[in-house]
Amino acid sequence: MVTREEVEAAYSRTAGWVRHTPLAESGEQEPYHLWFKCEYMQHTGSFKARGAFNRLLTAKESGELDPAVGIVVASGGNAGLANAYAAAKLGVPATVFVPESAPANKVHKLYASGAKVVQGGAEYAEAYAAAIRFAEEKGAVYCHAYDQPEIVAGAGGVGLELLDELPDVDTILVAVGGGGLMGGIAAAAEGGARVVGVEPETVPTLHTALAKGEPVDVAVSGIAADSLGARRIGEIGFGVARRTGVQSLLVSDEDIVQARRALWEKHRIVVEHGAAAAYAALLSGAYKPNDGETVAVILCGANTDPSHF
Repeated sequence: MVTREEVEAAYSRTAGWVRHTPLAESGEQEPYHLWFKCEYMQHTGSFKARGAFNRLLTAKESGELDPAVGIVVASGGNAGLANAYAAAKLGVPATVFVPESAPANKVHKLYASGAKVVQGGAEYAEAYAAAIRFAEEKGAVYCHAYDQPEIVAGAGGVGLELLDELPDVDTILVAVGGGGLMGGIAAAAEGGARVVGVEPETVPTLHTALAKGEPVDVAVSGIAADSLGARRIGEIGFGVARRTGVQSLLVSDEDIVQARRALWEKHRIVVEHGAAAAYAALLSGAYKPNDGETVAVILCGANTDPSHF
């Protein structure tokens, strides 16, 4: 289970390796106060760099990281990009397993990063199984896309920065796939701001787990599946959600598309569909703030084709 103390330790460890991303007031004329945490401006275009650096630096400190073998990750895109970037900065090789459904723009970036890319299987779960075999056979450090303590604690740095700059925030809206970012932010905000996880109706990992009382497999489909397409919520993220009382809301693919377009048309912000899910909760009315409430939306990734609106 990840705690605020672990998030703080990860934030200190990764200082100098990751960006402190901007917090921007929306300027929208609403009865509530809306802010955007612009994590899409993080290295490699998503929050994933935070967990990647924390995982690799921790492994290096403990002697687990063999500089000749390096690291391995299974990812539909963002986690692969982040871990490949972190590995390159630390001077070790990276092998990335991606499903055949991974977006072409993300796969091209992986090749450009210098990582060895192995593509196969219909969805993330198959890439994950192949990456685990590789780690066992080669001795590479396995970097989970969302369900390792170092990964979750590293992602929680987003929450620490937000709370430091906006200490009176009432509610934090964050997209949920595997739950690493949600879990890290919820740990950072424990005892303070309310955290609401927003998921596509087509990939309700947290929503289903909360209803069932444990993580279970869900069907994966929809427009945001490339970044929020985990088959089930991670044990760590789910545990933190249960401990801290994270709420879950669902939005439709149409809601997500409209939110992504609105971010561009109103604010000239370009994000991927998964990142737009959090904002979709506001625009669709799935989340209705009280008058005077201070709401922060985490815009967590921008690895998308900006011509596709």
